[in-house]
Amino acid sequence: MARSLCTTVDEKAEGQRLDVFLAGAACYPSRSSAAKHIENGDVFVNGNSYSKKDTVCAHDVVVYTEEEAQKHIPLQGDPIPLDIRYDDDCMIVLSKQAGLCVHPAPRHIGATLVNALIYRYGRDHLAHIQGDDRPGIVHRLDMDTSGLMICAKQDEAGFALQDDIRLKNTERRYLTLVHGNIAHETGLIDQPIARNEHDRLRMCVSDRPSARPSITTFRVLERFAAGPKDDGYSLLECKLYTGRTHQIRVHMEYIHHCVVGDPMYKSLGEEAQRGLTRQFLHSYLLNVTHPKTGERLHFIDALPPDLQDVIDGLSDRSMGKTQAGNEVYAMLCDAPRQPETLGEPIESFDVGIE
Repeated sequence: MARSLCTTVDEKAEGQRLDVFLAGAACYPSRSSAAKHIENGDVFVNGNSYSKKDTVCAHDVVVYTEEEAQKHIPLQGDPIPLDIRYDDDCMIVLSKQAGLCVHPAPRHIGATLVNALIYRYGRDHLAHIQGDDRPGIVHRLDMDTSGLMICAKQDEAGFALQDDIRLKNTERRYLTLVHGNIAHETGLIDQPIARNEHDRLRMCVSDRPSARPSITTFRVLERFAAGPKDDGYSLLECKLYTGRTHQIRVHMEYIHHCVVGDPMYKSLGEEAQRGLTRQFLHSYLLNVTHPKTGERLHFIDALPPDLQDVIDGLSDRSMGKTQAGNEVYAMLCDAPRQPETLGEPIESFDVGIE
């Protein structure tokens, strides 16, 4: 079990960022580890929550949660099918299936995208910019969010791709179906997000110092009339200007239009979820600059069968497509679709790669 420990800031550390101080004082093994614990709400300065960028003063009292030792489990390759859309010597673009966790975590030791990448390419042929336990990973999608993702084979390419995401040069757009009819054609949600203080698995809009700026814009593509068991639906295209955990799901809950099928942030009963057991959220558009050639690459990914079935089932309740909806539907018409054979990830399988 993790313990709460205490340390006091000495005069030499005056003015340091909180994450720098924690790493320098050996409270955590690295700045990134310290930043993660700060974001998770595990650190308090004089009894208050701080962000990683906040500076400390001499004689501040810092209470922090001791990092639990993680048992090292060698990464193995798993023959999980992948839907590869682009593949060369430095980067990969794939369409991730719902149900596939991106990287190993305490609740998901094996059968992740990382394990699938190791099986297909070998660990030595993947970038390690996010640590040895996340080879190939540049950014992530929630386990039950499907769609386009970028992976890297070389560190140099991985850092360039990450920089482009941070600088907003990489464009990522999502399709989501939410509860209720949204009257406005477009919207912008600019609300900071932090981890929920009462449920560590959830995120929430918050004004705490540890909350991180989060911006989502959306366009309404199509509206569907209310039925006897629901209050109608709106199909949206969302664009992220930041990449926070559960960002779209949290922002939709904040404006009282929760994502359909979302098991964590949901507002209505099971009958209104249209038979979905995962959130209706799909990364459908990706525009990215190739890190070596500078070429602009454009990808569109049609809705997977489970999400398309929901839209088809609502077709007789359509209130009409918007202009944005006509544009997006036209792009989706000829877009590649995930093959039915992808399905759920298989159980972890040891092929002897360590």
